[in-house]
Amino acid sequence: LAKHPEIKALMKPDYNLIWVVVLMVLAQLTAFYLVKDLDWKWVVFWSYVFGSCISHSMTLAIHEISHNSAFGNRKAMWNRWFGIFANLPLGLPYSISFKRYHMDHHRYLGGDGIDVDIPTNFEGWFFCTPFRKFMWIVLQPFFYAIRPLCINPKPITRLEIINLLAQLSFDVVIYYLWGVKSIFYMLAGSVLGLGLHPISGHFIAEHYMFLKGHETYSYYGPLNLLTFNVGYHNEHHDFPNIPGKSLPLVKKIAAEYYDNLPQYNSWIKVLYDFVMDDTISPYSRMKRQLKGEVKQD
Repeated sequence: LAKHPEIKALMKPDYNLIWVVVLMVLAQLTAFYLVKDLDWKWVVFWSYVFGSCISHSMTLAIHEISHNSAFGNRKAMWNRWFGIFANLPLGLPYSISFKRYHMDHHRYLGGDGIDVDIPTNFEGWFFCTPFRKFMWIVLQPFFYAIRPLCINPKPITRLEIINLLAQLSFDVVIYYLWGVKSIFYMLAGSVLGLGLHPISGHFIAEHYMFLKGHETYSYYGPLNLLTFNVGYHNEHHDFPNIPGKSLPLVKKIAAEYYDNLPQYNSWIKVLYDFVMDDTISPYSRMKRQLKGEVKQD
C-alpha cells in the first residue's frame, strides 16, 4: 500500500454481486421446476452438468458475502441475511457457519486447531495412495462438513439456527411444490459440485505446497469467471476486503509482487497432479503452532 496507495480505492462493496446472486437463485428455482418431470437419468445429468456449477459458484458467492462484499462493512448484518438467502438453493445450511470459520482461516492461516481448512491427521495418514486421494477429492464435501466439529467445534449461534430453519423451510416448500426430483437435483448438485468437479481444483490449488516454501498459490485461468475470481488467491489473502471483481486490478497495479510467484492455469491439472504425485497428500499443508491470544468469531 505504501508503494501503490491507489489500491485503497478498490476497498469498497461490489453491488453487482447482489444482482448476480439474485439471478443465480432464480436460475436454480427455474431448474428445480424444469427437472421435476424428467427421467431420473436426466435429473442426474443436469445435476452434474448445470446444477453443480451453479451450486459451487454460489458457495463462492457466499465466500464473497462473508467478506461483506455485497453491502459493505457498515451493513454487516445485511450481508449475513443476504448470505442466508444465497444459501437457499444449496439445500443445506452453510452460510453463517462458513463465515465464522473462514474469518479464522484469514486471521490464523494454518493455525493448528483453529484453521479448519487444514486436513485432520487421519486424512493425511489414510488418503496417501492415488486411489485414496481420488476418493478424498470425491468426498471433500463430507470432510469440509465434519472437520470443524473435529478440529474446532464452536457453540451454535442464533444466526446459525435461523440459517437452519430458513433452509429447512425452503426445502420443504420445494418438495411440496415440485417433489423429490427437484430436491435430489438441489442436493446432488451441491455434493457433486464440491466433490469431483473441475471447479473443486481451487480447494487444493489455494494452499497445498506443490513447491516447498510456497504456501499460497493463485490461478489465472478461465474458471475465475464462474468463481468470483477466487483463483486470485495471493491477492485475496493480501486484501480480503477487496471484492473478487477487483482482484485482477490488484494484480495489474502491483504486478511486481505477483507475476513472479508460482501460479496455476488449470485446476483440472491440479487435481490430476494431486492424485498422481506421490509427494503430495492432505499432509502437504503449512501448519503453525499459534502463540499469544487467539480471537475467534
